Amino acid sequence: MHASGTFEVKLNPLLTHDGAEGSSLGRMSIDKQFRGDLDATSKGEMLSAGTSIKGSAGYVAIERVSGALHGKTGTFVLQHSGTMTRGAPELSITVVPDSGTGQLAGLSGRMMITIVNGNHSFDFDYTLAAVA
Repeated sequence: MHASGTFEVKLNPLLTHDGAEGSSLGRMSIDKQFRGDLDATSKGEMLSAGTSIKGSAGYVAIERVSGALHGKTGTFVLQHSGTMTRGAPELSITVVPDSGTGQLAGLSGRMMITIVNGNHSFDFDYTLAAVA
């Protein structure tokens, strides 16, 4: 199945374990509002690392999504892994196995994010297996 729509995201800095001056490590809270086939909110955290080379960085994140996917309600967790190599992005966002609850139990899938002129959209290819 396929879901698409838009989302708004708010990132806020959090303290990092490595608080050394000049550290390239970062930590942020994530708050999202999804609209479209996924009508939901999410909360999570992101860890990032920058480098001395412009346009090169990496991040990982976990976010818990709560709401309705094509009218089915529940929660699930998304796991992000992203890198940027001198401006060339590579991103993987997957549903954490067995993280679906409620009517979303058995959910698996991958999400893609597109950002154009500061506007965020998503495409979500997923399956919803029957849970025994």
